[in-house]
Amino acid sequence: MTNIFIRELSFQHQHRQILDQINLQFNAHHFSVLLGKNGSGKSTLFNLMAGIYPLQHGEILFEDQPLQTLKGQQRARQFGFLAQNHQSIFNFQVLDVVLTGRSAFSGYRPSSTDQDQAFNSLQALDIQHLAYRDYTTLSGGERQLVMIARILTQNPKVIFLDEPTNHLDMYYQAFLMEKLQQLSQHGYTIVAIMHDPNLAFLYADDFFFLTQQRIIKAKDKDQATCPQHLQQVYGLAFEQGFVAGEPMVMPRKNTY
Repeated sequence: MTNIFIRELSFQHQHRQILDQINLQFNAHHFSVLLGKNGSGKSTLFNLMAGIYPLQHGEILFEDQPLQTLKGQQRARQFGFLAQNHQSIFNFQVLDVVLTGRSAFSGYRPSSTDQDQAFNSLQALDIQHLAYRDYTTLSGGERQLVMIARILTQNPKVIFLDEPTNHLDMYYQAFLMEKLQQLSQHGYTIVAIMHDPNLAFLYADDFFFLTQQRIIKAKDKDQATCPQHLQQVYGLAFEQGFVAGEPMVMPRKNTY
């Protein structure tokens, strides 16, 4: 079980304050979503949690382990990270791409156990039929699922996803979100940046909003979908409705 604790986290870039004294907790085995306007600092927060950016002030803990103390295999066992964009110009088979998730443990010589784990990860996402396809021939949605299978093959406790539904059609958006929900229910801690609040409200457990360098955590879905709350975050008026009992929101026309 891995809870993520962020304490007094601040970050500046070129003398501009991006994050200011962030305190939050991402709960283990939950699907948590981070929402907010473009440029609000969501990707910066993710890059800090993934260790891509150095900490300037504050701390990030995976349970009781500070991020900066995690090295190599320790870090690979704790978390996997999916960035917004990932491209490959090499015609690797999908199974070989997924196997690179074991590189921190097996180097360049994957074992038969690694092979089995890679194939099991493809099966977990219902894409085992792609195993021997050329990765460069896949659709955007298929590539996104393959990269998540790569993370599952790494077998981390936490999965960070920066805009996982970006560039996906409606089918793959719903398919991917349902799979992420299932993964959290099977023991993974999922944390994702998202643009579409309605997709988040349908599938996620916890909702965090980044605005004015600070985090607001919605206490429940009612608060998260409240038009007044969303106006505070996004700076425009919203309307709320319900479809099959689920809250849905949309911007009010001519309010910006």
